[in-house]
This record gives sequence, C-alpha cells and structure tokens, in this order.
Amino acid sequence: MKELIKKLTILNGVSGNENKIAKAISEMIVSNVDEIKQDSMGNLICVKKGNGKRIMLAAHMDEVGIIVTHIEENGFLRFSALGGINHFYSLYQKVTFDNGITGVIGYEENISEIKNIKLANMYVDIGCKSYEEAIGKVKIGDSAAFTGDFVCDGNRIISKALDDRCGCAILIELSKRLKNCDKEIIYTFTTQEELGLRGAKTAGYSINPDVAFVLDVTAPGDTPKSKPSPIKCGAGPIIKIMDNASIINPKLKDLIIETAENEGILYQLKVSNIGGTDAGAISLSRDGIPTASLAIPCRYLHSPVETIDIQDVDNMIKLVESVLNKI
Repeated sequence: MKELIKKLTILNGVSGNENKIAKAISEMIVSNVDEIKQDSMGNLICVKKGNGKRIMLAAHMDEVGIIVTHIEENGFLRFSALGGINHFYSLYQKVTFDNGITGVIGYEENISEIKNIKLANMYVDIGCKSYEEAIGKVKIGDSAAFTGDFVCDGNRIISKALDDRCGCAILIELSKRLKNCDKEIIYTFTTQEELGLRGAKTAGYSINPDVAFVLDVTAPGDTPKSKPSPIKCGAGPIIKIMDNASIINPKLKDLIIETAENEGILYQLKVSNIGGTDAGAISLSRDGIPTASLAIPCRYLHSPVETIDIQDVDNMIKLVESVLNKI
C-alpha cells in the first residue's frame, strides 16, 4: 500500500486536469474489472460486473493547486486557487506545471504584516526576466500542483495529494480483493471534488447505484491546541455521521458500526458542520442514493506535507471489504 500510494501522489493532477492520474489508475486496475470508461467530466468509472446489488465506491482524483491568471511585464505570474488554498501554507512553496517548469510562490514585500497577505498579493517566480520569456514557458490558464516529496517513516506517510490519492489507492486494493464478489461494484474515481464535488454530481446521476460509499480524508484533532475533536491519526478510519454536505444514511451507519465491532476493526465517529465530500453530491442524485462517507485522518490538509498513518488505511480496507460482503 505504501508503494501504491507513492505512485499516485507523485503524479500531478489538480482539479480539472486529472488525466495523468486517470491513466495511471486505469493501468493499475484494468485486470481487476470488466469495463473501464471515462465520461465527459473526466470521471474514471471501472465496473466489476455481478448479479447482486450495484455498489458505487468513490474517491476523488484531483488535488488542490493554482492556475495562472496574468503574466506581468517582469515575468512574474499572478494566480488563482484551484480548491481551498491556504495562503500561509502556500508561501515560499514550490509548484510544478505539467511541462516540468517549477516556480516558487512569493509575496509583495510592501505588505507590512504577514497576517495581511492574501493570494492577490502573491505571485509565482519561474526565473524569468520579462513577459516574453515567461510566456514561452507558461500560458494563462496553465495549472500547477504543489511540490512535495513522499516520505515514509514507520507507519507515518508524508506527501502532497494524500487528499485523496490514499482513497484512490484503497479502491485499487479493494478491486483486487473483491474480484470474486457477487455484487456489481463500480469503482469511481471522480474529478473536480475540490471545486465543489463537480465530478461526483454527474457520476452519481449516471451510475445510479443501489448504495454508495465515499472514501476521502478529514482533519483530526490530535495536534497541539487544535480545534476540539476526538479524531486521532492511527486510531482507525472515520465514519462521518455529518458534515456540511451530507448526513450518513442511518441503515448504512448501523451496518458499518456493527461490522467494525463484530470484526474488531478500529473506527472513529465524526460530526462536523464544515467541509464535505463527494457523498454530498451522490446522496442527492436522482431520487436519492443511500450513501456513507468514510475518511482517513489526515493532518495538514491542502498542504505539500499532508500526513496519515498507514494503519488507518489498512483498517479502512478491512472495514469496507467486510461491509460489502454483508450487504
């Protein structure tokens, strides 16, 4: 799993530009499914046929990043956010464009206090001295991902894009384990989640499953003086009871908790009034789809150093596999 997560996180795939990730996932999952297609939104839909219930397993492929909005006469790039970019996290970070050009995010130094910095006061330095030189390397509308090395130290994994490539990795692993499952399982790798659950809206509508499970990440509350939360890294996958986008289907909630307790699988419960996952879009598709949102605790979200515990990933795989076998 560590190697699989590494392969997925080192690739760049910001919202609206997920094709590299989709291609890699297709190659990894092709021998475990019967059909692979990509819709007009870029969602990758991989179907393992079966005679039982139609179950949708979803994880989003995109990561947060930036998009170029303007190139100045002195060669510096102005940009906007693709997803929830924290300007403090972004300062002095490296970003990489699809063509390999790397830049550094800086800010206008006439800002008197760092607390007053906004994205509008920031720029990307790609080492150019003029507009003409810069436009030969990067165009308006080009997007870039944050640069972050993959680090594995014991059970801890540090990387960019763990949100939500670890969810994608879990789906790939489940496709190996569930090859002989009698249900029809639709492994769905969605696009543009960070821009408002966009890919999931069309995928949920077109697939119209009997039940759906969304796998993502969520912030824990185990760092010094963090917001009050019982969630900890290494204490098991999270069953999200509620967030700003959805409330878990009650029958699914009971089934997941009962399965975890019967199988001795660690789990945690979370209630939040902020954030949301693809479950928010899928649960509202057509006349409503019973949906559950599960998550891996992940520190430092939307930064180049997102951090998870591999034990939570292992327990998530066990939990989802056990639940699917009971449906």
